[in-house]
Formats: sequence, C-alpha cells, structure tokens
Amino acid sequence: MHGLDFDIAHLLAGSLVLVSFMMIYQDRIYSLLNTFALQAVLLALAVAWQAWIQGAHHLYASAALALVFKGTIVPWALHRIVQRLGIHREVEVVTGVVPTMLAGMGLVALSILLMLQLTESAENALAREDLAFALSVILLGMLMMVTRRNAVTQVVGFMSLENGLILAAAGAQGMPLVVEISVAFSVLIAMIVIGVFLFRIRERFDSVDLESLDEFRGERR
Repeated sequence: MHGLDFDIAHLLAGSLVLVSFMMIYQDRIYSLLNTFALQAVLLALAVAWQAWIQGAHHLYASAALALVFKGTIVPWALHRIVQRLGIHREVEVVTGVVPTMLAGMGLVALSILLMLQLTESAENALAREDLAFALSVILLGMLMMVTRRNAVTQVVGFMSLENGLILAAAGAQGMPLVVEISVAFSVLIAMIVIGVFLFRIRERFDSVDLESLDEFRGERR
C-alpha cells in the first residue's frame, strides 16, 4: 500500500468529518438535507476507495448502495416529507451554533485520542486512523440528534451516525455484502416508518417540533 493510498483515504474520511460540522452549522432544513446528500456521496467515494486499496470487490456494491440510498433516495424522500408537511424552513436548535461547534470539536479530539490509544497495537495504521474519523462522525451525528428539536433534523442526525458506522466497517477490512444489503433495506423500511410517524405527529400536534410533545405531556410549562 502506497503513501498516496493513505493520503486519499484520510482525505475522504476527514471530509466526512468536515461535512458533519457543516451539517451542525446549517440553519435551514433544505440546506441540511443537501449537505447530508453530500456526506453520503463522500461516504460512497470513501468506501469505493477502501474497496480499491483492500482488493475487496464486495465493497464496491456497498459504495453503490450508499450512493443510491443515502445520496439519492433518502434526501429526496426527506425533501418530499418536508414539502408535504409544510415544515418551517429554519432548523430549531436547543443551544446556539457556537457552543454546539465547540462541543463538536471536543468530541472529535476525544475520538482521535481514544481510538488511537485503544488501537495502538494494531498493525494496520490506515484502519486505526479511519476508525478515529468514523467515531468522530458517529459522535457528531449523536450531537446533532441531541441539539436539534425538529424530528426531521434528528432523523438526519441518525442517518449521519449510521454513515459513521459504515465508514468504520469499511475501514476495518470491510463488511459482508449481505450485511450491507440488509442495512440498505432497513434504511428504506425506516424511511417509510419515519414518514408515517412524521405525518401522524403533524396531524396530531400541527407541528414536528419535539417541544410540542413535551408540552402535551405536561413536561414544559
């Protein structure tokens, strides 16, 4: 494996982390969905590059699934849901952008330090560093879920978290193709369930802001 292979793999994995920060920064739902589609395209490129340098041809199918489902179908479906529900275009946040970005930087630093220490004895340096990037994407996805009140943006955070899991599996010498296919169909089923769930919330509460649910349960005054 040449040094260029490492550099490109790190560039693609690091770009996923950068786009995760871009998603946290977005204050418009449509911009957030477009940024998520960009992250999915970068994920497909990262997995395809791992397939090339590892000689693992089944990862090409994984990259294609990520591009088709995560980069095309899921963003399109979420765009349609947002349009049909007439959701307010601004992203409702729990805290400001600056504290969230600072928390995100702290999580990335923690991910790198933790993963590099835990995998210190590993022989594959590429897998070690890609796992650190993948954990960063996972934690940033969780941060988005915690700091966003709108149900749609929380769904995007969950999907971003899953992108980190796929990156980790591809970097750690890949995953069986049957697992990736099952994940893709699980995403489709989840999108159907999420769509029905969001429509029911909107019909019942006239909003998809999770604060409305808290008020209905009497948790907010």
